[in-house]
Amino acid sequence: MLNRRSLLFGAAGFSLFSPIFPSAVLARPMSQTGTASGHGAVNATTFGIRPGAFDDQGAAFSRMLQSAADTDTPLFLPPGVYVVSGLNLPRRVWLRGVPGATRIIYGGDKHMILAEDADHIELSGIVFDGAGRWIDEPRQGLLNFRRVRQLVMESCDVVGSGRSGVALERVGGRIEHCTISRAADAGIYSIDATRLDISGNRISDCDNGGILVHRWQTGHDGTVVTGNRIERILARNGGTGQFGNGINAFRADNVMISNNSILDCAFSGIRANSSSNVQIVGNSATRSGETAIYSEFAYEGAVINANLVDRAANGISVVNFNEGGRLASCSGNIVRNLSSKGPYTPSPPGFGLGIAVEADCSVTGNVVENAPLYGLMIGWGEFMRNVVATGNVIRQASTGIAVSVVQGVGSAVITDNLIEGTSEGAIVGYEWTRPVTGDLSRNGVGGYTRLTVDRNRAS
Repeated sequence: MLNRRSLLFGAAGFSLFSPIFPSAVLARPMSQTGTASGHGAVNATTFGIRPGAFDDQGAAFSRMLQSAADTDTPLFLPPGVYVVSGLNLPRRVWLRGVPGATRIIYGGDKHMILAEDADHIELSGIVFDGAGRWIDEPRQGLLNFRRVRQLVMESCDVVGSGRSGVALERVGGRIEHCTISRAADAGIYSIDATRLDISGNRISDCDNGGILVHRWQTGHDGTVVTGNRIERILARNGGTGQFGNGINAFRADNVMISNNSILDCAFSGIRANSSSNVQIVGNSATRSGETAIYSEFAYEGAVINANLVDRAANGISVVNFNEGGRLASCSGNIVRNLSSKGPYTPSPPGFGLGIAVEADCSVTGNVVENAPLYGLMIGWGEFMRNVVATGNVIRQASTGIAVSVVQGVGSAVITDNLIEGTSEGAIVGYEWTRPVTGDLSRNGVGGYTRLTVDRNRAS
C-alpha cells in the first residue's frame, strides 16, 4: 500500500543538450572600469572578465571572487554571456548582474558552481544556464551550496540543469523571486536546512520534483515555503510518490508551506512524509495526478487549512496511523472534481477520495464536491481513533462519509454535516472496503457504541 514510498536521492534523468549560446545576444558591458552605477559594486571587467568570450572563464572568475572576498568588495557583472565551469566560491561573495541580461553558461567541466563552509553568499540578477550538460558526482545541482551560513539568491534564473537546479545542504538564508526551470531532477533540493526561506519563486518543467525539503534524519527543520508558483512537475524516475511532487517535505519537522500555487504535478501538489508539526495553509493545488495534499507516515501534528484542491485522484490524505501518523486539524478546505484514475494501479480503497483521516483528527468546515468514491473517509480498517467530523458539506459522492467499524477501532463523532447526492449512502460503516451497515444518518448507529452520529442532514 503506501509504505512503498522512499526518499528521493541520487542522480536523475538527462536533459536534452542545448547550444552553448542559446539565442543570446552577446551584449557589451555597461562600463569597462570603475563601479556599476546604482550598485556600489566594482565592475567585474576590471578583473579581466570578458562578456562574450568563447573560452571557459571559470579560473578567472575564481581569482576575481577571491580577490573581492579578501577586501569585502561587492561585484557587478555586466550584461553578456560568460562560460564558466568548476567555480568554487570563497567564504564571502556579493555578485550582482542585470536580470535577464547577465548570463553565466555552464561549460560542462565537472560542475558549474560550488560553495562549501561559507559565511555569506549573495547572488542576484543573474541567469545560470546549465545547457543540459551532465554534472559529475557527487554534485546534486547546477548550483551547489553546502554548509553556507547565509545564502541570498534573488531575481536569478536557473535553467537547463542536468541534475537539480539548486542543491543545498545545511544552508540558511533565502531564495526568493527566482525562476527555476527545465531541471532534470528537482528545482530546489534542500537537505538539513537551517532557517531557510523559499519564497516568491517560479518553478516549472522539472523532471522529478519542484521544491524538496529533506533531512538525513528526522528533526527540526523550520523551512518556510511560501508564495511560490510551481507548474508541470514530472516523475521521470517513476515510483508511487517518491518523485513528481510540487513541494515535498521528508523527515523535516516544523515546516510551513503556505500560499503556493501548484499546477500539473504527476503525483502530489504537496506531500509531507514523516514530517511533524507541518503547516499546509492557503495553497492551491490543481490537476494533481495522485493525492493533491498528503501528510503521511510517521508524523505527529499537521495543520491543513484553507487549501483549494481541484482535479486530482485523491484530495487530502492525513493517514498512516499504522506507521505512527496522528494528530491533525483539517479545516476550511475546498476539494472538488476528483477522479477514480491515477498514475498506477492503486491498493484498496482506490482513488476518488475527497478527504481521508485516521487518528486524533478534527475535520471541520470543509467542502467536498464530486468524489467518485468517498467524500470523507474516517479510518482504514483497524486504524481509526479519536476523529471528529463536523460542519462539513459533501456533494456528489458515491458514499458521503465512510467510517471504519472494524472491531477494536477508536471513537468517532460525526455531527452537523450536510450531505447531498450520494448513491451508496450518506454515512456508512465499513470493514475495510466492505460496507456492513445501512445509512447511519437515517438508521442510527445500532450496536456501534464508539460512534456518535447526530444532526446530519442528508438528501
